[in-house]
Amino acid sequence: MTNANPDIRPFRIEIPQDQLDDLRARLAATRWPDELHGVGWSRGVPVGYLRGLAEYWLTAYDWRAHEAALNAYPQSLATIDGQTIHFLHVRSSEPSATPLMLLHGWPGTVVDFLDIIGPLSDPRAHDGDPADAFHLVIPSLPGFCFSTPLAGPGTDSVRMAAMFTRLMSHLGYTHYGVHGYDTGSWVAPQMGKQQPKHVTGVHVNAMITFPAGAEGETEDLTEAEQRRWQAMLDFNDGYLQCNSKRPQTVAYALTDSPVGQLAWIVEKFKELTSPEDALPENSVDRDRILTEVSLYWLTGTAASAAQIYYEETSASTWGGNAAGDQDNRAAAGQRGTVPTAVLLSTRDVTIRRWAERDHNIVRWTELDRGGHFLAMEAPDALIDDIRTFFRTAR
Repeated sequence: MTNANPDIRPFRIEIPQDQLDDLRARLAATRWPDELHGVGWSRGVPVGYLRGLAEYWLTAYDWRAHEAALNAYPQSLATIDGQTIHFLHVRSSEPSATPLMLLHGWPGTVVDFLDIIGPLSDPRAHDGDPADAFHLVIPSLPGFCFSTPLAGPGTDSVRMAAMFTRLMSHLGYTHYGVHGYDTGSWVAPQMGKQQPKHVTGVHVNAMITFPAGAEGETEDLTEAEQRRWQAMLDFNDGYLQCNSKRPQTVAYALTDSPVGQLAWIVEKFKELTSPEDALPENSVDRDRILTEVSLYWLTGTAASAAQIYYEETSASTWGGNAAGDQDNRAAAGQRGTVPTAVLLSTRDVTIRRWAERDHNIVRWTELDRGGHFLAMEAPDALIDDIRTFFRTAR
């Protein structure tokens, strides 16, 4: 698996000190808004909570420590179809390890997966079976963090999937699995549709499913499915509307104000973690959340990361001249044939019959714990399900 491709080169995260100094100065000079009394989280992030979190970011959070933790893993940049792709590449010491790509979502980053890298790549050192070892490829989605600048319009899940299948080929992996959540759960199945002879299995959590418009398809849902469908209908999608319709406009505030970027992201952690009525740091470590936010801030990727929502909701086909693009888009509308596993947390809204309509579902697991950010909230459950699924998918 030696890679001599000139398009792939080593990378380390090295944020200049003046950027960190600028962040601290902006945090210290934040202009805070007023708020109505007694409304809690119902109208957005409370000022008192955000002040405390911003103060911690300013005075106690140590970016350099977390930068070093990320740099402990081998990282590279690749150029594929004109797009820079940043990725972690953690090879297992087990010779029969299964190649596996891990795909994050919004507002996530590669940081999402830090707790599962060791157990998946080196099960022998984590009380696991060496037969369950994986070589891990963990990319930043195009437009996110170090996978920038975004090469152009049209970078939707189909285009991203094509880039990632090419990346795996460049790395010498001819047969491999893919795991994804949120945006990654859109991209991972597309990889299977485009390369069914090479993708041995697709594993997802936080998959979004939609009705196809057939008569009566929402009438005989189970009680659990009715709750999930209603949760999807009731979800506060203000951020989705901004990201999918005017991603550039909202980005000015997020790129100019670190507290604005912090509020924009931490609200999603509050809404999507479990338990719903707890603070987000009760489910995900406060430093981990701030590392996610810091990456968006320090790379200035509020606008480019939001573009995926615009692309998916507008069905954009800009730049359709990439190699294989027409074939990939034709495959996108077909039912997937690659064996697929779905893992549901307590906050997921996936409807099984709609998932089975679109994908070859061979494993379906429902948890009684964990939320949207499962790799950080319940990493042991995610690790166990990935291992179990790929024992047969191999």
